[in-house]
Amino acid sequence: MDSINDPAIQEVVVMSCSQVGKTEILLNAIGYYISYAPSPILMVQPTLEMARAWSQDRLAPMIRDSFILQDRVAEVKSKDSGNTVLHKIFDGGHITACGANSPASLASRPIKIVLCDEIDRYPPTAGTEGNPVMLAKRRSATFWDSKLVMTSTPTVKGASAIEEAYEQSDQRKFNVPCHKCRKLQVLKWSNVKWKKNEPDTARYICEHCNTAWTDFQRVQNISKGKWKATEKFNGRAGFFLNGLYSVWVTMEEAVREFLMAKKMPETLRVFVNTYLGESWEDEGERIDDLGLFERREDYQIHNDIVLLTAGVDIQDDRIEVEVVGWGLEEETWSIDYHIIFGDPSANNIWQELDMILTKTYELPNKTKLKIVSTCIDSGHHTNMVYKFCKPRYARRVFAIKGIGGEGKSIASRPNRNNIAKVPLFSIGVDTAKELIYSRLRIKDCGTGYCHFPKKYNEEYFRQLTAEKVITKYRRGFKKREWVLMRPRNEALDCRVYAVSAFILLNADLNTIAQRQKKVQTNNPNKVNPNRLKHYQKNSNFAKSWND
Repeated sequence: MDSINDPAIQEVVVMSCSQVGKTEILLNAIGYYISYAPSPILMVQPTLEMARAWSQDRLAPMIRDSFILQDRVAEVKSKDSGNTVLHKIFDGGHITACGANSPASLASRPIKIVLCDEIDRYPPTAGTEGNPVMLAKRRSATFWDSKLVMTSTPTVKGASAIEEAYEQSDQRKFNVPCHKCRKLQVLKWSNVKWKKNEPDTARYICEHCNTAWTDFQRVQNISKGKWKATEKFNGRAGFFLNGLYSVWVTMEEAVREFLMAKKMPETLRVFVNTYLGESWEDEGERIDDLGLFERREDYQIHNDIVLLTAGVDIQDDRIEVEVVGWGLEEETWSIDYHIIFGDPSANNIWQELDMILTKTYELPNKTKLKIVSTCIDSGHHTNMVYKFCKPRYARRVFAIKGIGGEGKSIASRPNRNNIAKVPLFSIGVDTAKELIYSRLRIKDCGTGYCHFPKKYNEEYFRQLTAEKVITKYRRGFKKREWVLMRPRNEALDCRVYAVSAFILLNADLNTIAQRQKKVQTNNPNKVNPNRLKHYQKNSNFAKSWND
């Protein structure tokens, strides 16, 4: 807050973990300027919907509960264009809330105070007009004492806007004294220690004298800390905080979250971003196809499989299908990979596909499973895909359309805005590929591990690893894109669709596994119908991993 009020500081950057008060800082700044230095203020949220929610859920209660602000800001009135949910006038200034995806709201009236919240969630460009932060910043050019405040939790290394802004600042870190040796230090996750499988024993170890801090001592020490810049000041003050500075999360809770998160790369990424406040760096852009080929296993189908999904890719002269088995903690086994040659505009090839999708698979323990969810790409031979999927919707044979771009959910609600009125699901293919690649890197059997049978040849693995992520610069900002490095990638596409089918299914694997075990115990010869409608999670759709 002192930096926001300091005329020598033009820009303030806050890179931190989630839920440490970033938005509260912005609200306090708004309250200060309304009360003591009335100015035109702009609050930029990632989307217009989020801006509206922020205004209703955060700004309005602050004004309502503050007697000083009540007298300065009028209530929202339908007939008063000066005071709406997104625009409020007060003596000497106004506050406007807008979305980074709305170029019109970023390019209108002059602004003195620009507040940008969660900038790593901003779209790369506001329409066709360029970087949203730069657009908002240009609106303050007419004020000599303008202020730009940027806050966010970081995302991916090399493409994180808040990390780039922080690195261009004086990079201040909060130094905490040890209650015993009095020496200052920056709190680091590597200094948190605990006994194996005993998170309640978690303590912070002083890096100078090895004194173990309890949570109470940690909070007490934090109250005596101070900010120290690590780089030369250039007009931009940068602040970094991780979850160890939070008074609301104990070290035991953090350790438990870490132990759960480290099971899979995608959940570990969430922990790194939201608790450590650091950007996520992938282990590598590409997967070793030969390494995957060499780790093939000798199996037909495995007892640990709980349910089956399928992904279908349509080409001009063939249909390719992968059947994937799912076990507990989303461990997967690839079961079959079919290539049906023929013209997808003819009916016979679709009949053959239907035979594959209705096949019954018998596990070694005599449990019988069918494919319970299928996603079929509608990019080729769209009308035939619609024709095939429409009467089979009750069997969870879904028509899907892939949507590229960062940050998109793997699965979304369907729409019927097509000529056949077929429920069409949009699939965030880039997010799905990141999920698949992260799990292909898992080397130990168990949570998230991917198994492949001996019958698969080298070409399958070349296709499965045919793409990689590259960073491109467009209109001055970084953008991560998936690019094809080999001629064919059908195996990767099929896996994307099979994973999407699982996400859309939203099944509770533990409950289904318990049901199967009970059936086997009571009547080993009884066929398990694997009816999932009774074992689905409460939410309509499972949230994707970077949603």
